[in-house]
Amino acid sequence: MPYRLKSHRLKPFKNFACVVSAAALIALAPAVSLAAGSVTFGQPVEPAGLDPTVGSAVASGEVTWQNIFEGLVAVDRDGNIVPQLATDWTISDDGLSYTFNLRPDVTFHNGVAFDSSVAKFTIERIISDDSTNGQKAYYTVIESVDTPDSGTVVLHLSRPSSNLLYWLGFPTAVMVEPSSVETNKSAPVGTGPFKFDEWRKGDRVLMSAYDGYWGEKPALDAVTARFISDPQAQAAAIMSHDVDVFGKFEAPELFANFKSDDSLTTHVGVGEMEVIAGMNNQRPPFDDIRVRQALMMAVDRPTLIQGVESGFGTPIGSHFSPASPYYVDLTDEYSMNLEKAAELLAEAGYPDGFEFTMKVPTRSYATRSAEILQALFLQIGVMAKIESSDFPATWIQDVFKDTNYDMTIIGHAEALDIGIYARHPYYFNYNNPEFDAVMHEIDAAVTPEARAEGFKKAQKIIAHDMPALFLYSAPKLSVWDAKLTGVWENGPVPSNDMTDVRWTQ
Repeated sequence: MPYRLKSHRLKPFKNFACVVSAAALIALAPAVSLAAGSVTFGQPVEPAGLDPTVGSAVASGEVTWQNIFEGLVAVDRDGNIVPQLATDWTISDDGLSYTFNLRPDVTFHNGVAFDSSVAKFTIERIISDDSTNGQKAYYTVIESVDTPDSGTVVLHLSRPSSNLLYWLGFPTAVMVEPSSVETNKSAPVGTGPFKFDEWRKGDRVLMSAYDGYWGEKPALDAVTARFISDPQAQAAAIMSHDVDVFGKFEAPELFANFKSDDSLTTHVGVGEMEVIAGMNNQRPPFDDIRVRQALMMAVDRPTLIQGVESGFGTPIGSHFSPASPYYVDLTDEYSMNLEKAAELLAEAGYPDGFEFTMKVPTRSYATRSAEILQALFLQIGVMAKIESSDFPATWIQDVFKDTNYDMTIIGHAEALDIGIYARHPYYFNYNNPEFDAVMHEIDAAVTPEARAEGFKKAQKIIAHDMPALFLYSAPKLSVWDAKLTGVWENGPVPSNDMTDVRWTQ
């Protein structure tokens, strides 16, 4: 591949609606690698650790999934399940056994061979009593793991699970080399096309091509993940080409300005992130369904989307993205109706409204949403105090783990994750046996039609019960250097997969 030196000349910002601050420009100061075939991608959140099988935040997978770590199967850019470290698989007629044939001659970056013993270790670690895997609940249907030989692994299930194969393709189920478990958080070791080189905390992660990769060698020699939380700094990094790809740009009000730059490609894609205002369903007044419904009827979703995402995004009425083939539009179930909302509050014993606190993570979309919701709730006499919560560490502890909150605002990025409302415990503290039963029906479904019907039922139940305010499906605003190909345009999985990315000249 010919050497390509990146230009670091700052382009004028005359087209920007706002002036990028000097602080944002200073943030770009660290030098970017000039290696042949190198690409730097940006992402808004720096993960607390780089092992996606530990903890709950998706940010670790956005750095390492498919770049460093791989799974038995993967979800591709079109949302399809494809073979990866397993070449193929069979499912028993009763749906209780999954047999995977493993790819031979695969090694981890530390030289250790991948085989069935490693797959068994990984799966058993995910479902163990002391597992900290944020999506453990999706895999506990696995009752035991057998290894008939070094190239075969068999998963035995306690009941059928039609979603299991899909979840095995996600970052939370990547294969982990046993001796690296304690250090993967800071120095991950995987089987992927890129190996970990260095983590400069607060700034970037450096990766380079792994010479012993089992698959097709990537076109890139090096990949860098840059962490830029400030939207103005994100814009400055893109315009200066200090960042080549930003797959989840967080300043929608600036997005249109990139279109006039011929050196950049822009794309408004679809993803699986549902932005919701989660409520603590066991804490008054949110333990009353009428209060939750009233709050939803105070929300003008189009106005919210315009204010938060500059009009990009789609209103939702349940916990499902329009990107999914199972999506049902339920936005009319509890659309804006201030008169009806006031009646519901009065029936619930709050004719003069009430006060509560929104514990809001330090993400731009969440902060903007909270400010708009605060104004909308005032229309029905409800006073919302906004309390900022550092994300991810503080928010995950206070809200996600301790459920010490009234209301919060967060984007759920995993596909088909409506089942979180059947987890007990979970931060919503929502409990409806009818909903739980429907989720079991979906797991046991043996036809696509039965599965679709189950998801339809599930959406309707929570659209009525309103354990969270269902706001909008977030757009995937992407910007990248026009000379690059292979960038994911849509987001079936929260990721920055660089395996197919290459420079065209």
